[in-house]
Amino acid sequence: MIQLGDKKLNLLDIHKIVYENKPVSLQEQTAKKVARTYELIKQVAESDKAVYGINTGFGALAETRISPHDQASLQKNIILSHATGVGEHLDFHCAKALILLRLNTLAQAHSGASPNLVDHLIKLLNANCAPLVPKKGSVGASGDLAPLAHLGLLLLGIGKAMIHGQVVSAEQALQHAQLGPLNLGVRDGLALINGTQAMCASGFISVIKSIELEQLADVAAASSLEALCGHATPFDVRISALKPHQGQIRTAQAMLNLIRGRDEMVSDKNPLTQDPYSLRCVPQVHGATKDIVAHACEVLEREINAVTDNPLFFFNEDLTKFDSLSGGNFHGQAMALMLDYLAMGIAELANISERRIELLLNPKHSNGLPPFLIDNSGLNSGYMMMHVTASALVSENKVLCHPASVDSIPTSANREDHVSMGMTSANKLTEVIANTKTVLAIELLAAHQGLDFRPREFGVGIKKLHEAMRHVVSFRKQDGLYGDDLFATLAWLSYHETKQLIREIIENE
Repeated sequence: MIQLGDKKLNLLDIHKIVYENKPVSLQEQTAKKVARTYELIKQVAESDKAVYGINTGFGALAETRISPHDQASLQKNIILSHATGVGEHLDFHCAKALILLRLNTLAQAHSGASPNLVDHLIKLLNANCAPLVPKKGSVGASGDLAPLAHLGLLLLGIGKAMIHGQVVSAEQALQHAQLGPLNLGVRDGLALINGTQAMCASGFISVIKSIELEQLADVAAASSLEALCGHATPFDVRISALKPHQGQIRTAQAMLNLIRGRDEMVSDKNPLTQDPYSLRCVPQVHGATKDIVAHACEVLEREINAVTDNPLFFFNEDLTKFDSLSGGNFHGQAMALMLDYLAMGIAELANISERRIELLLNPKHSNGLPPFLIDNSGLNSGYMMMHVTASALVSENKVLCHPASVDSIPTSANREDHVSMGMTSANKLTEVIANTKTVLAIELLAAHQGLDFRPREFGVGIKKLHEAMRHVVSFRKQDGLYGDDLFATLAWLSYHETKQLIREIIENE
């Protein structure tokens, strides 16, 4: 059981809850604080004091007072009116993370959420249920209103949801969690939707995949280095010690680990004093991406433990009085900039990978490999079109890396006159990651096709990887359905066992 409250969530905690179905609960003291603060919020709802989102309208309608008689309708209306998302849906794990991250914010008792709302979120999460949330429709301030409103629909028993990843009705999901439709408290509607949790949930999934991609990029590069008889000198630790970026140092060590035990005479087949940059500069390029991923983890962990509501409620020590402060913690600029930055870093893994694929296929640069990595080329086209596919994806990434975070469009009658576009950044990053994984899979296929033309001793790590790959995809003696090889490789790279193998050979265990 992972308890929410004073302890900050880290990425490992989220992974355990989202992917491993680790149950959650509230710390006892946290539950008491949520209950007590909600009682105070109810008192203000019945008073003459204007508090945004409780007895006023929303956005440009903030000056419109709402009578106590209509306050319940106000909270329901904001969910119904704001659930306007469109496009493809977030995948199941991302939608599940959305619940967790919003719950983590509400549990800090600065949002005025009711204990009933918090309890519903806990039970949905523990029952492995998630809302069906369209990806598009958020401008990233006042938070991810539309995506989070679709979480609200699930709580109301409206529309579609997911159980264990399978699409069902919202009513079925509530029944599975042994819940009925939520009776919204005096601030529950706004408390549900006023935050950055959609971009954070998508960002969490992307960061996890980015960590996997940085490892895959290293094993693909080392495989290409072996197939091309590349030099090991650029990975000498003395070089990186003079430019001590941590990512560069880690990459150089990973490359040495992967090729450890290689035939020392390998360079005899390489006429070049210095290899092309796509081989020689792997530590500098892959390493820069690793540093971006590390920065992304820091930004994400701060944001997922932040309270992103408006207004925020601050209580005295004995929880008898509070201040209501309006601010802008719902603004997703920090996340938007980070997500755009991460997309550029991941795209560079594809950029340099495509150049190594070219080296493998081009007989002018491959140090003795057959054209397009196939015997009897001409009759056979070999990996020619695999390279074209990689080139298309790399080019698409360049378009997707145009930053969404430098854009803004006023909304809500110009009250919300600067927005982050953070969810757009998150959605673009998802595409960049998928494209980059495919490019790296193509490089891996090409490199290991090349290795079979080299009857010599490879590094121990690359040899282990080669043996594992050959249980999935066979050496191509002649043309066939290369697309099937690619799909099989992508599926294989998604297996837990494959990810574990890659980690082990990088660390030289």
